[in-house]
Amino acid sequence: MSTRPLLHFWLANTMVCHTVWWLFSLPRQSAFRLTENNLHAGNSRTVRGDGWRWLVCVVIALAGGLLTFVGARAQQKATDDATFRKLLDAYCAAWSTGNADNAARFYAKDEGLVFYDVTPFSYHGWKEYHDGVKAALFDNMESGTLTAGKDLKVRRRGTVAWTTVSMHLSEKTKDGKNLETEIRYTGIWEKRPNAWLLVHEHLSAPLGGS
Repeated sequence: MSTRPLLHFWLANTMVCHTVWWLFSLPRQSAFRLTENNLHAGNSRTVRGDGWRWLVCVVIALAGGLLTFVGARAQQKATDDATFRKLLDAYCAAWSTGNADNAARFYAKDEGLVFYDVTPFSYHGWKEYHDGVKAALFDNMESGTLTAGKDLKVRRRGTVAWTTVSMHLSEKTKDGKNLETEIRYTGIWEKRPNAWLLVHEHLSAPLGGS
């Protein structure tokens, strides 16, 4: 686990503690300067001043908590971006082998899951996906390379995350053709006990292949 959120929390609370100490030290310093003739008036002002200082302390404490929250959220986003960047690069490398078995570890095997591919329209469940990609793509592919672009976007809510990214498929077919395909990719991931797994994905190519 990253220590940055804890560091943000420590810095914010240290700032609050020092500010509170400084504010509450002011009435004692001022009290030594009061004379007997204006002691009563000074006490009244001190009471009012303490009320304002208490309000300031509350505001500072809230600001410190907000800074801690914002810092933790920023750190979580950076961690999620790195996690799914690594996942998608490994995903592309697995599919680039031309063997669907190598990509199996990225997918949930629950019944009823739907995956949309470039062709055909859809697959229902991992087994159908596995066999369909082999027949539709790999049986006629000599070699291929799938790469994810740099425009990866990650959104996470608890144990569910969705990713969008552009992809590119460079393919050499068994009959000697070289094909280049731009792909739009959306993946829905669910955090399972041991890994993030795809529970839905959608791949599509622009009309005209451009």
